[in-house]
Amino acid sequence: MSLWSGLPGAGDVLTVSNHHDLKAALSGIRGEVVFDAPLAELTSLRIGGPADVFVSPADVHDVCRIVRQAHTAQVPIMVLGGTNLLVQDGGIRGVVLSLSNLTTIEQEDDRLVFAEAGARMPTLLGFAVHHALSGLEWAAGIPGTVGGAVVMNAGTKLGEMQTCLDAVQLVDPEGRLMTYPAADLSFAYRSVSLPEGVVVGAWLRLASASRETIEARTKSYLQYRKRSQPLSQPNAGSVFKNPPETTAGRLIEEAGLKGHRVGDAQISTKHANFIVNLGHARSTEVLQLIETIQQEVWRRTGIRLELEWKVVGEG
Repeated sequence: MSLWSGLPGAGDVLTVSNHHDLKAALSGIRGEVVFDAPLAELTSLRIGGPADVFVSPADVHDVCRIVRQAHTAQVPIMVLGGTNLLVQDGGIRGVVLSLSNLTTIEQEDDRLVFAEAGARMPTLLGFAVHHALSGLEWAAGIPGTVGGAVVMNAGTKLGEMQTCLDAVQLVDPEGRLMTYPAADLSFAYRSVSLPEGVVVGAWLRLASASRETIEARTKSYLQYRKRSQPLSQPNAGSVFKNPPETTAGRLIEEAGLKGHRVGDAQISTKHANFIVNLGHARSTEVLQLIETIQQEVWRRTGIRLELEWKVVGEG
């Protein structure tokens, strides 16, 4: 998922005025830079066309530089988190950032942990378990990054990010490193209101508990997710947000769509609110499934299912 709080909406197309602007945005960057970079293998759904340029900044200071320069050159930036994201087959214009080098996790006091945005949620959960810190057990089995979890207010029926988030570190469009207390942010179901910019880190306020208790709870949650969700197949997490007083998965299953497929895109036979890639699915096939689900659920119930995913790039 994108960690840029100004992410374009579904179907939006990013354009770059000329190659001079692109070069200006990339000047002096110390991290890896790849032009015409394929994105499919970098997303959990294994779908997506190429980026004009893919950049893995070396560190937070490198992020500040490219964000500032891209803003000045009016080159669009999207941060690729990988989960809860469908990249269309035509790819993404502009700069796509990977924060894969931002993986620091450190304990700042007895209960406060700082994690850079590129750290994986399973790694953060393992760190918390090792240090006997409770509050992230709900994240067992969530494959994304810390930054993505912040931007999406990621969660399950067992908990969500806002319950343990203390503050967010963000690079604003001018390339300045800013800190925003969680108390000053407005949270909603799978979303949070953030100033425009790139999330590069987060502070989490956890609770002390016995390591054995945390491990047992984490194992139980993970086993539940493995039983109920298609974790072994390429997917991008829950497709739709749950409407009030019911679940998207239940509505889709009651519509008789569980297992329905278009090409290699299939509504999971294990959990109807997941779409899986059986091998060589294309974004157009996934979007056709999404439209079928929305139309059929609307026809049967009058409920319009809202996407939890972000759809980006050119079709």
